Amino acid sequence: MPMTDASPAPIGRRRVLIAGSAAAAAVGIGAGTAATRPEAAATDATDAVPAANAICTLTKQLTEGPYYLDHALVRADVSEDKQGVPLELVLPVVDRDTCAPLNKALVEIWYCDALGEYSGFVGNNGHQEPDNGKFLRGGVLTGTDGVAKLKGIYPGWYRGRCIHIHIKVHTGVTLTADGSFTGGNEIHTGQLFFDEAITRAVAKLTPYSTNTVPRTPLSSDGIYGNGGTAAGLMAVTALGSTPSAGYRGTLTLGIDADA
Repeated sequence: MPMTDASPAPIGRRRVLIAGSAAAAAVGIGAGTAATRPEAAATDATDAVPAANAICTLTKQLTEGPYYLDHALVRADVSEDKQGVPLELVLPVVDRDTCAPLNKALVEIWYCDALGEYSGFVGNNGHQEPDNGKFLRGGVLTGTDGVAKLKGIYPGWYRGRCIHIHIKVHTGVTLTADGSFTGGNEIHTGQLFFDEAITRAVAKLTPYSTNTVPRTPLSSDGIYGNGGTAAGLMAVTALGSTPSAGYRGTLTLGIDADA
């Protein structure tokens, strides 16, 4: 039976925030119909810097789950040879008090492929495929604008969970010669989520349609808990006129840099 991250781990006293409606306006992505229309115009990633007067509100940290691996590669494109709908992530990271961009924060992601399999754990979702222990894992440092930009494929799903991406934010890391990182402070552990209308469109496409495991919708997920952007629901826009052209997901994270 596959492992699931069905219950949040204790978070302790660390706090993380997320920019509210003012920041959503700043990135040019609304929380309404544009986030669910396949034909919605893509927003330029350079426009994703939060407004100076953005309002930061508290958000949840969520469970790391059982599929985390240390020493992820520092790289912008995590897709490797995995097939699926293209996905871009634009994730501004800002200070919790001032909403000023946080420079040199390492934003790390990991998630399952179209068949619901995590690298390093292939077979836990009932599908056999090559496992190099690296696909759909990686992270990047933010620049002076505080923005982390990553590329991959739209996630698949595994038993008991809706579609999601795991995320950590680290500060003070040291880059290593083997392309990974070491040290630093882990100041956020969370998850990113997608609007159900977009997921339904993607799930009809190959290779997602060959996933034999029943899909849990966002509304039934025990981790997300209908928490909206406070729990990691991204604003998502289309990169083209059809679902196969891909999507861009944006979420502004406000961080307690002193945690």
